[in-house]
Amino acid sequence: MVDVLPLVEARLSTALGEPDARAAVTFLGTDRIEVLRFREGDLLRYATLGMSAHPMTDPTAMLADPVKGPRAELVLSVRAGLAETDKVLRPLAVLAASPQVEGLIVTPGASLDTGDPLWPGAPFTSVLVGEPGGLVEDLELDDPMDPVRFLPLLPMTPNEAAWKRVHGAQALQERWLAAGTDLRDPARRSVPLD
Repeated sequence: MVDVLPLVEARLSTALGEPDARAAVTFLGTDRIEVLRFREGDLLRYATLGMSAHPMTDPTAMLADPVKGPRAELVLSVRAGLAETDKVLRPLAVLAASPQVEGLIVTPGASLDTGDPLWPGAPFTSVLVGEPGGLVEDLELDDPMDPVRFLPLLPMTPNEAAWKRVHGAQALQERWLAAGTDLRDPARRSVPLD
């Protein structure tokens, strides 16, 4: 079986340039998850590396398929210099490990909650999983393996997360768009939800 992680790292480097920092986290009973940091002008992009090593499987399945199933990595983009965003490494690794730990299948439109601020003083404790294919193209793998999708993470305030649970991801994204919300601002306030 092919080791997908070198291919994933190459795809990230092609799309985002060479990483200027990396950190690794290992949780008991899981594979190592790395978080790579890429700098592009005033933007920092954090990308996980390790989540796609195995396909995500339905927790109700009797047997996990070692080859078939969705694969993904997570990408978070924030403006540099406005907050201690490098402290997001552990929360990102926790989110990337959730398919292995909780049997979770991460898909666009889903909410992922860390339970704590994403970085010190952050107004966000959760993220909305965005649609893949914009910043980093999907990585096609040999049949029968599914492609690796690079899922953008959009930080949500607790109020936005609660509103999203009631109204849905599309409605929240429309609110952000209508308000001209800068989703890369690590100190932004909640969008008006009345």
